[in-house]
Amino acid sequence: MKRTTLSLFAGAAALAAVTGFAAVSAPGDTGAETAEPAARLPVERTSLLCPAPSASDLAETTYTSFTPVTEGAEKKGTATLTAAADGAGAEAGKGGEDAGSGKDGEEGKDGNDGKDGKPVLRPGAPGTPVTGTASGADAPALTGTAEGSHAPGWTVQQTTEVAAGTGRGLLGLTCTAPDTEFWFPGASTASGRTDYVHLTNPDDSAAVVDIELYGKDGVLKSTVGEGVTVPPGGGESLLLSTLTDVEQTDVTVHVNVRSGRLGAAVQALDDKTGGDWLTAAADPAGELVVPGIPADATAVRLMLFTPGGSDADLKVRLASPSGAITPAGHETVHVKAGMTTGVDLGEVTRGEAGSLVLTPTSGSVPVVAAVRVVRGKGGEQESAFIPASDPVGARATAAENRAKGTTLSVTAPDRTAKVEVTASAGTEGGTTATKTFTIEGGTTQNVEVPVPAGLKGTYALTVETVSGGPVYAARTLTGEDEDVASFTVQPLPDDRGTVSVPKAEQNLSVLQQPPA
Repeated sequence: MKRTTLSLFAGAAALAAVTGFAAVSAPGDTGAETAEPAARLPVERTSLLCPAPSASDLAETTYTSFTPVTEGAEKKGTATLTAAADGAGAEAGKGGEDAGSGKDGEEGKDGNDGKDGKPVLRPGAPGTPVTGTASGADAPALTGTAEGSHAPGWTVQQTTEVAAGTGRGLLGLTCTAPDTEFWFPGASTASGRTDYVHLTNPDDSAAVVDIELYGKDGVLKSTVGEGVTVPPGGGESLLLSTLTDVEQTDVTVHVNVRSGRLGAAVQALDDKTGGDWLTAAADPAGELVVPGIPADATAVRLMLFTPGGSDADLKVRLASPSGAITPAGHETVHVKAGMTTGVDLGEVTRGEAGSLVLTPTSGSVPVVAAVRVVRGKGGEQESAFIPASDPVGARATAAENRAKGTTLSVTAPDRTAKVEVTASAGTEGGTTATKTFTIEGGTTQNVEVPVPAGLKGTYALTVETVSGGPVYAARTLTGEDEDVASFTVQPLPDDRGTVSVPKAEQNLSVLQQPPA
């Protein structure tokens, strides 16, 4: 065989292996078969990172792990959660089909705080959530890996209650997958705010990251955030006010990883209105949706940033239960290139479910966005953050839900869509329940979530797009004390439980050389 033919064969094999093309043919060949539509198959490995929950001695943290049952997934699998402080904590969930089970296959809480390197919880088998707890200021960041049956859609919710002090209230986030770039519009270096950026490294080599801050007049110059090293398997938290001496009400944080990969989140603590986690916004885009603003919000502030070199002009709409509404006095917003813009929308929801829909007035310019929401009055105020989100896609998952205090908000910004909502079994008992809802185009609905029959403990929710769409969703948790406005909101983007895999087949026509 000639060297040219060997090279062509090697190139074709490599291309098919990497891209999964259905056929590879020689130039000018019209006989190749058309590629079949890609199949969606369950992922085989998932990584998650949870930041250190709190610096308060009064903090009480609950972790909830859940993997939805996924058709076609492997029958066996494992899941691990490891303290990131030294990267060498004990594993959780060793074994095969019984991975995540305790003695004699019985799943349950560990009740360990992770400080001694032991697992906070043993992730349960698919279909059943499992909880664990941690107390005080020393609970570490966690790194997690799920494989096989435990991987598709694996979700861990971290919820912390702080009784008093700066950042009091309910702080929650969905532990995130490692990545190399994050945008956080909505941070602050103003007096009365104490904001930290938390970085968690899941790998066995150091990661190097640059942290850039942008205020109302552009970049806030600082060399402190350049070349920050996060040790292997470790976590770091940096106080934003130590990165710059400029006080700004609205700051966009850009985390750009030079080498390695990280999990990143901003913990925003306020002296007067409590605190919560600000998770990364959806990637910069010309059209954005901020889902699930609570109906009883007493103040809503929209923060926007455009990373490109062009200004952006956006139309602002509120998708309400009755349709799209334009907030009075805020029909459009102008965002200057490289500068953070903040807009007070007040009580924009006026007692109804709502989601913000941002669209360009003319040319599309990529933008990132988030809102800060306040509930309550006077000394009972509490705040939370909702970043712009990706759509639900095939399926989205929320790991921790309660019989009372759970609100699921679903938005169909354009076309009418149908979604199926499933409640899992409870952590301590109960059977699954499912409901289907139709969301009219241009509206937001707080749907009546199903509750497992005989529920004991907490349960997980999965939202699946049945038809129409796209749809966006967010879950709000409120504190158990009805006299206090504590709450936290988590958007529900696609849980990435499946991946598109094109069908590949061998086509030897690539080996044929045209006549000289």
